Amino acid sequence: MASPSPGDLPAAAVAADLAPGDLPAAPVAAELDQLAAELGPGGVLAPEADQEGYRRRMARRQQVQQQRVGERNREKGLVLVFTGDGKGKTTAALGLVLRTLGHGEQVAVVQFIKGGWQPGEARALELFGDALHWHALGEGFTWQTQDRQRDRMLVQEAWRQSCSYLADATRKLVVLDEVNVALKLGYLELEQLLEGLELRPPLTHVALTGRGAPEALVQRADLVTEMKLLRHPFREQGVKAQAGIEF
Repeated sequence: MASPSPGDLPAAAVAADLAPGDLPAAPVAAELDQLAAELGPGGVLAPEADQEGYRRRMARRQQVQQQRVGERNREKGLVLVFTGDGKGKTTAALGLVLRTLGHGEQVAVVQFIKGGWQPGEARALELFGDALHWHALGEGFTWQTQDRQRDRMLVQEAWRQSCSYLADATRKLVVLDEVNVALKLGYLELEQLLEGLELRPPLTHVALTGRGAPEALVQRADLVTEMKLLRHPFREQGVKAQAGIEF
């Protein structure tokens, strides 16, 4: 039997005040997801004009959400990929770094391409001391280094350092910054990367950034976010890279 549409819900599931026990005994996760989508996020998107009807809808939505959370209670070390041609990939990974450090855990960051300059985040995060190990092992973009053999050597050095952290159970999060670019340039083999991911203890997370993530990595990942470029001040307005925005 099909679930009621959002317009039908006030006359069906939302029409009465429901206790948590009134929800289906053991709906599968997909059914809960569908019901949550049908109930909607609320606000002006809800069809009810009256406060009582809206309250009932949101009370049901809360019940469904609690059951969704209850159904999903596993923990595991995640593979998180931030890719795409838009800005924000490293920034997203750094948000995870700050969050993990805030929980008192240890983090390692290995930068594969960047390294010809010290970014503001590296200086700001120095206050966490030994809880954060930061390695900028590249020497800049290819048009700056102009030496493929040395670039390859530095990437392989960065990869060896990365593997030591990936296998270290004391590091809750490992960030491999711009590793996708190292793959694309041919300085690191995809097989090396996929094998290295298997070194992790069960609860160690790894975040991989850089445009052009290969399909095999996308399929291996638990979470993939693709940043999409819509506007950029460098291309459209001639605005240079600025402290606090790009570095």
